[in-house]
Amino acid sequence: MAAKLKKGDKVVVLAGKDKGKQGEISRVMPKDGKAIVDGVNMAIRHTKQTQTSQGGRIPKAMPIELSNLALLDKNGKATRVGFRMDGDQKVRFAKTTGDAI
Repeated sequence: MAAKLKKGDKVVVLAGKDKGKQGEISRVMPKDGKAIVDGVNMAIRHTKQTQTSQGGRIPKAMPIELSNLALLDKNGKATRVGFRMDGDQKVRFAKTTGDAI
């Protein structure tokens, strides 16, 4: 199945503790059905100090379900993603505006 959400997409969270927050996808894990969004679903990880890095309490973005994310269209509103053929190329488009992504 084609990927509706990809790395670099601007998304909004639809459900959960971070509902309404926006961010950019930094990593997608299609096998798990999850993605990591910058600044969303943050958790504190305690790390030990090493020679190369400072230790302490480091905030880290945790994976969030793809079903809880929606793509932002050019107007800044949540939209669903569709696929269509432009010539011989398959492209994603926003269902609210009809614009290719």
